[in-house]
Amino acid sequence: MTRTVAGVEIPDPGVFVFDPKHTIVGAVARHMMVTRVRGIFKEVTGTITVAEDPLQSSVEVHIKAASIDTGVEDRDNHLRSPDFLDVENYPELTFKSKRIVKHDGSDLVIAGDLTIRGVTKEIELPVEYAGVGTTPWGSEVIGFSASTELDREDFGMTWNAALETGGVLVGKKLKIEIEVEAIRQQ
Repeated sequence: MTRTVAGVEIPDPGVFVFDPKHTIVGAVARHMMVTRVRGIFKEVTGTITVAEDPLQSSVEVHIKAASIDTGVEDRDNHLRSPDFLDVENYPELTFKSKRIVKHDGSDLVIAGDLTIRGVTKEIELPVEYAGVGTTPWGSEVIGFSASTELDREDFGMTWNAALETGGVLVGKKLKIEIEVEAIRQQ
């Protein structure tokens, strides 16, 4: 159920659905200019469609904004508020690929539309294809890792507070970290 393309073993064409037990989408931001705070989105769904021509493959991701979890309830509630994700008005973050911009072995750059708070921006997402395998229960799976950095203000998240000692409470840059395991659909 695999083929080799440009020296990389990839799955035959088909649709793969994110395995929620083995998929993590996280965000990291600076706090008070001195430390990093990490959060994960606990509700992420997505599909990867592997095309006959691998460069025509696509991915679509849906993230429930209210599922953000940093381990601190007050901070999570603030992140869900209109100051940041505004989950009542924008319950979902999405990413829809448009094309593969670059590829080198198992490293790809995927261009696509990222929508946060109703603002859509085309981004380029560096992705590492981790490979294809079979679970002990016979399901075919594929894995990917990705990370990128965004300016949260580009998506309307401009809230901040100046610190008496200089700087701001929340950094503008968000590092996004993604680990995906997806299962072939029959």
